[in-house]
Amino acid sequence: MEIIKNKTVADFVTENIKTAHIFKKYGIDFCCGGGISVKEACEKNNVDEVFLEKELMAVDEIIDRAHDYDNWDINFLVDHIINVHHTYVNESLPILSKYANKVAKVHGKHYKEILEVNILFHNVANELLSHLQKEEQVLFPYIKQLAKAKKENVANDIHPPFGSVNNPIQMMEHEHEDAGKVFQEIAKLTNNYTPPPEACNTFRALYAKLDEFEQDLHLHIHLENNILHPKAIALEKSLG
Repeated sequence: MEIIKNKTVADFVTENIKTAHIFKKYGIDFCCGGGISVKEACEKNNVDEVFLEKELMAVDEIIDRAHDYDNWDINFLVDHIINVHHTYVNESLPILSKYANKVAKVHGKHYKEILEVNILFHNVANELLSHLQKEEQVLFPYIKQLAKAKKENVANDIHPPFGSVNNPIQMMEHEHEDAGKVFQEIAKLTNNYTPPPEACNTFRALYAKLDEFEQDLHLHIHLENNILHPKAIALEKSLG
């Protein structure tokens, strides 16, 4: 059990992505807030540490190599984030926007919370689009340049306008935290995406899609905050 106590939530999820489902079940943030110990996470969320530890120890120890993200080549990881998670965000936001606008217009009079959900969603949607653009045009190309220099065994003679890779990473992680907080608020307003019993299909579709979106966002942020960013920082340091 000492090993568990010395690990952070993010450590567990980085080593075995299957543990994310356990933390999710107990309401423990494994992406933006994953940098705290399991003990601290349990205290913060009123979770029985003994029960959680037993579940973590019992999780399937055979890691699916297809999702062993921590051992992926950094270029492959960057491409995966863009092709899978960025694509998902870009495809999902217009759908969610239509759902949210329609439900707010038709049901906002009787369900005031949906009006707030609509505002929160559209604000975070605009922020996420800008965020993805900064990653794809600034941070990710620089990480790939670092990887190329490492592979060719040459000194890092790249001098980006932002200085160290730490600077855009800190900005991205701050924006991740902001987006995470917005979805926490949306989850609270929607009673964890539980539609009213009499909700129409669009109402139900909105809540189901928001739930799906938040789950994808958690994994998306985890891959960047806990795997890609530390690798990029270490890579830059290794090149001097």
